[in-house]
Amino acid sequence: MSTRRNPGTDIALIAAFAALIAVCALLPAIKVAGPVPITLQTFAVLLSGAVLGMRRGFLAVLLYVVAGAAGLPIFSGGAAGLAVLTGPTAGYLIGFPLAAGLCGAIVERLPRRSLVSAVAIFGAGLVSSALFIHTCGMAGLVLRADLTWAQAWDIDKIFWFGDALKNVAMALVATAVHRAFPDMLGRAVVPADVQREGTPAA
Repeated sequence: MSTRRNPGTDIALIAAFAALIAVCALLPAIKVAGPVPITLQTFAVLLSGAVLGMRRGFLAVLLYVVAGAAGLPIFSGGAAGLAVLTGPTAGYLIGFPLAAGLCGAIVERLPRRSLVSAVAIFGAGLVSSALFIHTCGMAGLVLRADLTWAQAWDIDKIFWFGDALKNVAMALVATAVHRAFPDMLGRAVVPADVQREGTPAA
């Protein structure tokens, strides 16, 4: 079953999730070895895709990146401007909207029963993070920080455990949202208990 979306609602959701990413980026970061801090950005980025779907999730994260590049101090640590997109963390920022889009695309194609299961959404987030955030992030370190791929991996691998935990949290939140708003992706989600009971015959 599909539902028609309201463009005004779409714009509001895109703006709201872009703001959520900014808030998560500005929360105190954990400094580790290398130029890339640990923040809650990836949680909000992947949540955008898992909740809003491919198109709106991608646009929400892209809006965040564009706003930061335009001068709003919403990148990690309050950084802003085009210089951030030419620095060592540029690859991670470039990977953010791509990861949100892929996560949203996967979630949109999950069977309806999987939208009320955090495991499937966790898998979508983990795959998206690995393919785009970590890969693009390491590429940025190689190109902008003059590191070898082995050195970039030594920095990036520090984030994997934390990203797994953030993906767990993201999946739990996204699952709760889809339970509460089953038409969020434009199609109704049938709760698992209802599916087990089946549809009465006419």
